Amino acid sequence: MTSLIKENASGHPGDGGANFLINEVVGVPGGIGADARRARAEALDGWLRGIFPARAGIALVAVGGLGRRQCAPYGDVDLVLLHAGVPGIDELAASLWYPIWDAGLRLDHSVRTVAEALSVAQDDVKVALGLLDARHVAGDPVLADQLVRTAADHWRRTAVRQLPKLREITDARWEAHGELAFLLEGDLKEAAGGLRDVGLLRAIATAGVTDALRPAVHAAHRRLLDTRDALHQQVGRRVDRVVAQERDGVAALLGLRASLTGDADAEAVTIGDGDVLLRRVAGDARTVSHALDDAWRAADRLRAGRHRSAAGRPLRRPVARDVVEQDGELVLARTAIGARPDPSLSLRVAAAAATTRLPIARATCEWLAAYCPPLPAPWPPAARAALITLLGAGPGLVPAWETCDRYGLIDGWLPEWTRLRSLPQHNPVHRFTLDRHLVQAAYEASRHTRDVDRPDLLLLGAFLHDIGKGLPGDHSTVGAPLAEAVATRIGLPDDEAALITKLVRLHLLLPDVATRRDLSDPKTIAGVAERVGDTTTLDLLHGLVRADAAATGPAAWSEWKGRLVAELVARVRTALDTGVVPAPPAPDPALVAGPLPVVHLGEDRVSVAAADRRGLLATVAGCLALHRLEVISADAATVDGRALVQCRVQPRYGLAPDPIALTADLRRAVTGDVSVTQRLRGRALAARARGAAPRVVWHREAATDAVLLELRAADAAGLLYRVAGALDEAGAQVRAARISTLGGDVVDVFYLVGGWPTPADRERIEAAVLAAV
Repeated sequence: MTSLIKENASGHPGDGGANFLINEVVGVPGGIGADARRARAEALDGWLRGIFPARAGIALVAVGGLGRRQCAPYGDVDLVLLHAGVPGIDELAASLWYPIWDAGLRLDHSVRTVAEALSVAQDDVKVALGLLDARHVAGDPVLADQLVRTAADHWRRTAVRQLPKLREITDARWEAHGELAFLLEGDLKEAAGGLRDVGLLRAIATAGVTDALRPAVHAAHRRLLDTRDALHQQVGRRVDRVVAQERDGVAALLGLRASLTGDADAEAVTIGDGDVLLRRVAGDARTVSHALDDAWRAADRLRAGRHRSAAGRPLRRPVARDVVEQDGELVLARTAIGARPDPSLSLRVAAAAATTRLPIARATCEWLAAYCPPLPAPWPPAARAALITLLGAGPGLVPAWETCDRYGLIDGWLPEWTRLRSLPQHNPVHRFTLDRHLVQAAYEASRHTRDVDRPDLLLLGAFLHDIGKGLPGDHSTVGAPLAEAVATRIGLPDDEAALITKLVRLHLLLPDVATRRDLSDPKTIAGVAERVGDTTTLDLLHGLVRADAAATGPAAWSEWKGRLVAELVARVRTALDTGVVPAPPAPDPALVAGPLPVVHLGEDRVSVAAADRRGLLATVAGCLALHRLEVISADAATVDGRALVQCRVQPRYGLAPDPIALTADLRRAVTGDVSVTQRLRGRALAARARGAAPRVVWHREAATDAVLLELRAADAAGLLYRVAGALDEAGAQVRAARISTLGGDVVDVFYLVGGWPTPADRERIEAAVLAAV
């Protein structure tokens, strides 16, 4: 809790302190679970009583985990020393704090009179919440009881007024830590749906606003505490974030084991122990988040008061067929409850919630889950229209979808959702679990619906594009028939279901080609045009690519990647509209005239012209690496005896290099300056990539005049320089290079002039490349 007088929380004042296991200090056996936490608290109570100074007018009060008797193995000790104005209180406090520090415990402490504690609580809502956990440990019980009772009474009187401020603080914390239910490495305490939010629910329940601590919340809270206990025990120190390398160990301590999920057919898939843990944490976090959403709404209604008609009845406003607004929530119209329910009713309620951005009342969700009949196959038009409205609702989609998922409505619409729910995506560029990623992709696709002829198919394609993940095989290929089955079930005509299938199968085509192929090669454009088939599909894929990237995370997209994809789309559109593949762009006139060498620096381009010689691409790439520039793409050509190299670049660490120094180094390097060459070689040796073994893949029919060598390896500064140099020394002429970074790995594609038909030649080139990595 926040305090006016507070030393370093981890040890002596100014000292980093130790992080000792509580059990080692108080002699309690370790363990996971409520009994172990309670035993640690009782042992700590006894130990603190033993060192508490015998003096009238003082009391020791525990708050935080010790106050709640929920001590984690490596938790803090949060204490308040209460006094009734006794003299020498600072010396008394020091005689208590120093033995705790000397024992190696992390201490958060304050010294207060009851009036001071209540005054601070009145000004600081976080302190007010902390005092709700206050519990007498030692000393004067009457003094401690006065604080406990008065703090609780004060909170009950002022809670409704203080909750908006508390919500602002909570929203800021959520913004910083994200949503625990959808994160691969979420913070069990601070993220939305974590342990800190359970404390908010407890405070709201104490204020009598709503029955926030329902049995499901208690169970979720207990499991989250167990997970934190296991995490402490696994790591051997205080930590609240379950990182990837600790998941399996934590799962083992909790007795969680991998299991076969899905049905006995194509959708059966085995998940690991760590994934079982992630799914359990996600489910518990969702339970807490949903309960807190309900509690916030109850507080809002209480603060605003109920709107009633002149006759004293609640005001009801129709918002959609069979749906009305009452007290800021959506409920069913009386006619909908009295009649036999329409199977599309739950979808129509969800669509109304998403478009109006109003929550669905808890009782309405429970009624829909219990009484709404299952949807027939194919769906009726009203249900299909409601789904598209829901997916295209923009910001209202995610909360409405989460509410429906909470009450099991989604499983009734899409049986596949059981397999997709809370499924982790083990890729560093992904920020969300699979289910949230799909919903987020539909939300992002709603930004591009005006760019396409069929916005409904864009929304549905975005929602289904990764449906094959978690199953064996390439998820695009595996997911295509699954998406077709969903499209057919919801009632799309055969041609539209086939288009959805195509979108899912090809949803990675544009970004893969844009970042790994030469867009000036006619064969590249002709190949994409043949696979896409028409401009309607092309536009849908372009919208899907942007939605998918935005839903994945900031590392999945960049300005340069967007430009490459847009350039590819423009060229393919020309080919589809005219039947003629666009000619490759002519080289910059400034590079083919004037004295050599020529060096041009643009916003994201570096162009060099020099006397024709071998190794120019490697030299330029190495010089760019020296100046911390990443090469995204590179093109090499020879025009009238001049060697031309044009690179698209971006700063490796976000800071642009000194253009004067870069230009000078490039000029000296391409003219053979030995000092620059030595610097390149030294940097190359020092920056070799580490990680899994690199791999080479050949593509012999992908270019007009070259064979493609694809290198998959760990990313490292200077990698292009080393590989281009190795290719040059092996006698391979590089016409173009495309560099695609995926997290810590790269997929680098080199266009090697000539056919390289013999296996012996290819093996020799491959060995040279792998040796350079």
